[in-house]
Amino acid sequence: MITAVVGANWGDEGKGKITDMLAEKADIIVRFQGGANAGHTIVNNYGKFALHSLPSGVFYNHTTSIIGNGVALNIPTLVGEVKSIVDKGVPMPKILVSDRAQIVMSYHVLFDQYEEERLGGKSFGSTKSGIAPFYSDKYAKIGFQVSELFDEEHLKEKVERICVQKNVLLEHLYHKPALKPEEILKELLHYKELIAPFVCDTSKYLWDALKEGKNILLEGQLGSLKDPDHGIYPMVTSSSTLAAYGAVGAGVPPYEIQKIVTVVKAYSSAVGAGAFVSEIFGEEADELRRRGGDGGEYGATTGRPRRMGWFDCVASRYGCRIQGTTDVAFTVLDVLGYLDEIPVCVGYEIDGEVTKDFPTTALLEKAKPVLKNLPGWKTDIRGIKRYEDLPENCRNYIEFVEKELGFPITMVSNGPGREDIIYRN
Repeated sequence: MITAVVGANWGDEGKGKITDMLAEKADIIVRFQGGANAGHTIVNNYGKFALHSLPSGVFYNHTTSIIGNGVALNIPTLVGEVKSIVDKGVPMPKILVSDRAQIVMSYHVLFDQYEEERLGGKSFGSTKSGIAPFYSDKYAKIGFQVSELFDEEHLKEKVERICVQKNVLLEHLYHKPALKPEEILKELLHYKELIAPFVCDTSKYLWDALKEGKNILLEGQLGSLKDPDHGIYPMVTSSSTLAAYGAVGAGVPPYEIQKIVTVVKAYSSAVGAGAFVSEIFGEEADELRRRGGDGGEYGATTGRPRRMGWFDCVASRYGCRIQGTTDVAFTVLDVLGYLDEIPVCVGYEIDGEVTKDFPTTALLEKAKPVLKNLPGWKTDIRGIKRYEDLPENCRNYIEFVEKELGFPITMVSNGPGREDIIYRN
């Protein structure tokens, strides 16, 4: 059976912790999309880690971690990350990389930086990790698949061809130094050495594992609202963030994805530009940011301060629906314990009319939040293990959100640690 762990909103919902927790009962964990442009923060017995490429299940001895074909594979980042966790005392994880995954090249990172520079104030708020240029090349069919690293003659010819194309842009659009084919070839051959021990047909591996009745966990990056089709286009990422894409990005049958755990945060946060209806500012935002997450709301990859907002029922309900949610994991609830009243966005007012449906971007830009205040619980809820032991106003908050979402909240996270979780029937 396959379980997918995905995000309902803009990313940063706390998926890393939920994946890490569910990985205890999994045999295989698969990253199926995205690249090293977003991270998961994990707190466990080994310490605190920000993972960017590795699946969140690498801390268990019994699991196999897979980088699926849908991932934007930054080879030096992946290899460096493996070294960094092993250096901190984590046993060497078993890692497999799809022979069909495509490679993030050094020039993808450069093009990302150059384009953001060129756009200036109209930029997309990119992490400058090369993700958009990478996926552009993948779909323009001028990317490098891992399998191609093992045919040097083919590589030479392809590198020459690609440099001609890239250098036109570098010279005339960006006014930057040209790429040298021999340097790009050298980079690719170095990547081959680094990645060769991990490469295999991961789709076949997963097919065999399913036939043996193994438990597989798919780990998504970012959330529904950053999906290129269903998100706040164009302020989105470049690969699908939805559980449905897990079938494509991991190379597994769609009918095997039987459980979709959508991670929903008890308040809102976002990194990068784009519409964010329930956003708050000033001291109110600063306080929530300071108290939020584990050590504050700052991007795990970029370190950028996240934009903060109150819980958004409209965006979260849509995010859960588009994921095909079977279970909601409600995270960072403990953070809200300082508030007398907790505002919740229950609708959007657009041109004088209130809607509960999530609109397309142009309308979203005009939306104003319709807020409802719920009473706070004014106490620390960390360490509580049973749902019945939570303060009444805290349970009321969870049940209000659950009713608004229309999907069952089966897990409540009340702290950063693996054990800070409350299960609900």
